Amino acid sequence: MDRDGALAIALSNAGVSEEDAYNVKVERDGDNGIDIFDIEFETDYGDYDFEVAVDGGRIVGADYEVDEEWVYRQTESPVSIEEAESLVRGKASDPDGEIHIRQEGGDGRPRYEGSYFSGDMEYEFEIDPNTGIIFDWNADLRR
Repeated sequence: MDRDGALAIALSNAGVSEEDAYNVKVERDGDNGIDIFDIEFETDYGDYDFEVAVDGGRIVGADYEVDEEWVYRQTESPVSIEEAESLVRGKASDPDGEIHIRQEGGDGRPRYEGSYFSGDMEYEFEIDPNTGIIFDWNADLRR
């Protein structure tokens, strides 16, 4: 895996085009004995951090937040809680994990929040039910 390949994996997972990403940083690093590429980039609508394993290109860490005001301005394409679950499974490295998802909306804006446990990965997420956009995503390798 080289730097460009690792960046391509991160951009693809985030659903961000190379043209939309700026302040891109890709550094080789290590985390708990795993050689990784530490990748950071910004867009006009969010900040993204990824850890991609040098050996095999697996995402072993991810953290991003998309500006909720930007999300709310996007074309509505409502998703059910089952469709939101499917979005999470498709984004995770293993689609057969245990998912916990619930609808929240105490601030007046509905959202799906939850966690997903799959193999050695743990994910937390928030999804806008009106657009289907995952606007908060955290993935960590469980050790």
